[in-house]
Amino acid sequence: MRMEVTGKAEDYLRGIYEITQQKGFARIRDIANNLTVKPSSAVEMVRKLDRLQLVRYEKYGGVLLTTKGKEMAEVIEKRHETFKKFLEIILVPENVALKDAHVLEHRLQPKTILQFSKFVDFIENAQENPTFFKKWRIAFKKYCESKVR
Repeated sequence: MRMEVTGKAEDYLRGIYEITQQKGFARIRDIANNLTVKPSSAVEMVRKLDRLQLVRYEKYGGVLLTTKGKEMAEVIEKRHETFKKFLEIILVPENVALKDAHVLEHRLQPKTILQFSKFVDFIENAQENPTFFKKWRIAFKKYCESKVR
């Protein structure tokens, strides 16, 4: 049985990844709380991920990412962090950036995601001129404040 990994499944992988990074394992209750879903919904998706061999799940036991699942989750997490950082660079408030990064991470083409990633890396690693980003951000903030609508 071949199933496609949907945006929703990616959310679960990222959630399981975050939980296992903190606790070493995840339980259905943890996953449901992390994703604000009902435990029955979490069980259903975890079973699908288990069939795809992205997690190992035993009823009443913990949920662990397989090697393949962990690799996918790390890519998803990096993509999410890239968009969150980009949005924060352009002065989107953190709480909004978190929500919008979630939307962007599932909607854009891989080449577009790569360019976002390169841009964020460029801004974060502007070694030649460390004050460039600081000056740019101050100027951008002033510009935004002058264009309040």
